[in-house]
Amino acid sequence: GNLEWLDKNKTSFLIMWRRPEEWGKLIYQWVSKNGLSNSVFTLYELTSGDDTENEEFHGLDEPMLLRALQALQQEHKAEIITLDDGRGVKFF
Repeated sequence: GNLEWLDKNKTSFLIMWRRPEEWGKLIYQWVSKNGLSNSVFTLYELTSGDDTENEEFHGLDEPMLLRALQALQQEHKAEIITLDDGRGVKFF
């Protein structure tokens, strides 16, 4: 369940420590635990900021972070937004 083929010929794949939905759940638990609903964060703040330093998702690469946030967006728990200096996310 943690292997994902990257091409139709199945010549390259991605092995994930956690699925995007699991990362999303961890991120949303952090948001809820810290009372940060209705807050906006840059992607950088989530993965490299001081506030997330001790969290498992700290240092997560951007493609996986985006997939995790897309999973949260589908659950109506977050919305990925475009900011002046890049992308961000608003949590609900």
